[in-house]
Amino acid sequence: MKAMILAAGRGERLRPLTDSVPKPLVKAGDKALIVYHLEKLAAAGFKDVIINSAWLGHKLPEALGDGSQWGLSIQYSVEETALETAGGIKQAISLLGTEPFLVINGDIYIDELPGLEHAKTVMKRNSELDAFLWLVDNPQHNPDGDFAIIDNQLTESTDNKLTYSGMGIYHPKMFVDIAPGKSALGPILRQKISQHKIAGGYSASYWCDVGTVERLEKLTDYIESL
Repeated sequence: MKAMILAAGRGERLRPLTDSVPKPLVKAGDKALIVYHLEKLAAAGFKDVIINSAWLGHKLPEALGDGSQWGLSIQYSVEETALETAGGIKQAISLLGTEPFLVINGDIYIDELPGLEHAKTVMKRNSELDAFLWLVDNPQHNPDGDFAIIDNQLTESTDNKLTYSGMGIYHPKMFVDIAPGKSALGPILRQKISQHKIAGGYSASYWCDVGTVERLEKLTDYIESL
């Protein structure tokens, strides 16, 4: 399975840090956020990683190279302007291939990658599924959550909602009908959820959406306490 790390966002709320580096290269502890992902992907047996880029995107290959230092092969999907999540995946689809692939937001941190084998099994058993997303406990900045899990499928029709982690396995067929260019993922997910085409699982691992300087500072304190 290939993996894609989303790294094209501007990171407005992390300014001034992101005035000089793309958001995934911001450091928490002694490493850039994206390096934690690369280490975990390599440890999980991944070999091929695609990274999309836009804002200060040239700094990603300068910092990460071809991935060989982690035993990975990294390819870059360069966007002239950020295409948002679905648009970025659509542009990179030729690099991702015809099999399901893992997508991880470049601006999150998680202690452990969730159960990939379980997710792969769920998708293999139900060929109608377009994706498997992991949810986490609701953080302070998203107290009402995004989706709930009922009978292993995501739904919006309940109060027991959790937060989308920014990690999921997607089948390329989900992006076939998307026109090239800028495209948000949220509306597509909600459409597919209404069609019962998105499965879900819960991750109890420590997780942080590093969207602000304050959250970055809290994450750094956590990492340094390990």
